Amino acid sequence: MSDKNPADNFPAGYQVPKVWTWEKGNGGQFANINRPIAGPTHDKELPVGKHPLQLYSLATPNGVKVTIMLEELLAAGHKGAEYDAWLIKIGDGDQFGSGFVEVNPNSKIPALLDRSTAEPTRVFESGSILLYLARKFGAFLPQEHKAHTETMNWLFWQMASAPYLGGGFGHFYAYAPIHIQYAIDRFSMEVKRQLDVLDRHLGTHRYMSGDEYSIADIAIWPWYGNLAQGKAYGEAGTFLEVESYKNVQRWTAEIAARPAVKRGRMVNRVFGEPSEQLRERHDASDFETKTADKISS
Repeated sequence: MSDKNPADNFPAGYQVPKVWTWEKGNGGQFANINRPIAGPTHDKELPVGKHPLQLYSLATPNGVKVTIMLEELLAAGHKGAEYDAWLIKIGDGDQFGSGFVEVNPNSKIPALLDRSTAEPTRVFESGSILLYLARKFGAFLPQEHKAHTETMNWLFWQMASAPYLGGGFGHFYAYAPIHIQYAIDRFSMEVKRQLDVLDRHLGTHRYMSGDEYSIADIAIWPWYGNLAQGKAYGEAGTFLEVESYKNVQRWTAEIAARPAVKRGRMVNRVFGEPSEQLRERHDASDFETKTADKISS
């Protein structure tokens, strides 16, 4: 293997050092919270509500996956899925509090604490939380072999693909301090390929695993449904021509119309229309009485 630095093949620009060093503040919109080390930055206990399931989150796509799942479970009659949803303000660094780090050592939302078990069970990573809840309540996870396997295929597809959409395209298109054509081109190409993968699959399937709505749909929709509706990263929908993916549009609209999805999108939301912002959720009645427009009026 050659010892030559691959960067030597490219035009002059950023000179890659032999050893990387952290320059604080060099991270675009999220520079104040990004850091190359783990662990807590301050002591802060997490609040605990009255329900067995305690969710600590924010209405990012990964957070919305879990609140949609919980609302779907409740809509399906699973009373044990009642939950308290506490707001974690990642822009303020709440995810680095000692209590949050105990639930998720990776300091990322969402994080779930199930207090119905003999010892409280921590569950982190959104895909893991969806699978945990599906198994716990026996819902939204097909049991038939082929459909079950398809659900798992697409669940893990989403977990592997989201970094290209959010961490790659979204960052360089919307959040980076400068626009770099190479980076935007690289991730736009991959995101459009992913949209085409979805569009081709949904051309012959109602839902991701076939005829049955599942955690695969719940995982994928907050990312790609949001993008398909033109609600992600400013003008990204126009930039990526999302309207051209007709099967994705059909699937997106069908899921968006589900009442549980509408509620799930609202939980831990602190942006957008005040009537769609429910900062914390502790009871089903909160959707009627505690949205931002009602609290502020």
